[in-house]
Amino acid sequence: MVITIERVAWDDPRGVALRATMDDEMHERYGDGHADEDPAVTAERNRVLAVDPATVITSLLAIDQGGTALGHIAVRHLGDEVELKRLIVLAAARGKGAATALLAEGEQVAREQGASRVILQTGDKQPEAVALYRKTGWEQIDVYEPYAATLPWSFCFAKAV
Repeated sequence: MVITIERVAWDDPRGVALRATMDDEMHERYGDGHADEDPAVTAERNRVLAVDPATVITSLLAIDQGGTALGHIAVRHLGDEVELKRLIVLAAARGKGAATALLAEGEQVAREQGASRVILQTGDKQPEAVALYRKTGWEQIDVYEPYAATLPWSFCFAKAV
């Protein structure tokens, strides 16, 4: 399968649709949180996971030969760091190189921004993502802000660019 990567705005409708698919998948994996959890903690976690469009450098789409968007990742500023967010590849397209291509282009964007490394966070119920990051040379790091307080079970990774 030939995959091309397209740089688009955060509000590109194809990216919006892919992120909605990701939201559905994450809801299936993680549910609504814990019934006994303080609502303030839940609200803070939701705030932390939200992406402020003003911080997004670019969104990237993996496109197949027919022009269909198969995957998405965003590259954003997080303080002085460059962070990758919201990696999703449609279930039918997984294992065909789209995620690896998206990560590589995200790393390229970070280099263009002058970053020495790029970081990302994923959840403890996403073993496929963790395996992908390890396979593609990412090193696990301590859970970083803003995730440490509300998502301490996260897996965080960094890669020199």
